Amino acid sequence: MTERIAVVTGASKGIGFEICRQLAQQGVNVVLTARDPGRGEKAAATLQRGGWNVIFHLDVTDLTQIHALADYMERTHGRCDVLVNNAGIMVDQRGASVLDANAETFRATLEINFYGPLQVTQALVPLMRKRGYGRIVSLSSGLGQLQDMGDGTPAYRASKAALNALTLMFAAATQGSGILVNSMCPGWVRTEMGGANATRSVEKGAETAVWLATLPNDGPTGGFFRDRKRIRW
Repeated sequence: MTERIAVVTGASKGIGFEICRQLAQQGVNVVLTARDPGRGEKAAATLQRGGWNVIFHLDVTDLTQIHALADYMERTHGRCDVLVNNAGIMVDQRGASVLDANAETFRATLEINFYGPLQVTQALVPLMRKRGYGRIVSLSSGLGQLQDMGDGTPAYRASKAALNALTLMFAAATQGSGILVNSMCPGWVRTEMGGANATRSVEKGAETAVWLATLPNDGPTGGFFRDRKRIRW
């Protein structure tokens, strides 16, 4: 099997860190990105001590950094096979209703949860096209499903619904190119965002993302998944 290299955004902790670990366990070389250099370096070092090929790169929070990442991947590795859009925030006030939501909360949330994946994917797809291979996975949420859309955490819900739409657009734009693009819902996971009472471990939460990141060439594209099963948008 060809040696693969993956970029995982927002991966210094939680599900992102676990995705890096599971990918590295499968022999994938991983570029772990994080906004905090100290935490990112520490996370990469922890995985390196396990004998896995993981390196740190500063997270991509603006276009300059995004282009720098793409240049780094091309210059240093000559490729990018896998992109996992994991970085995300939930800054809605607890119990917030869309009737009272601050527009700035929407803007801040969309900046990370939507514009980030949009621009990073746009920057890295050309590297995938060059080799006719790519796997793009975006971590979404059941809260973004239109069929069950309700009130509460409105900015987060809107951002994940938009991310799902973006998945379908990128899947259509890359159809037939060897690039597979999918979204997944990790479920309610015990992380800083999910809290200590969540029902799932980070290992379980990362599992479907890793499966999508390592799909065979005849795998699905343009889908939304939980526990390796397709779910409705």
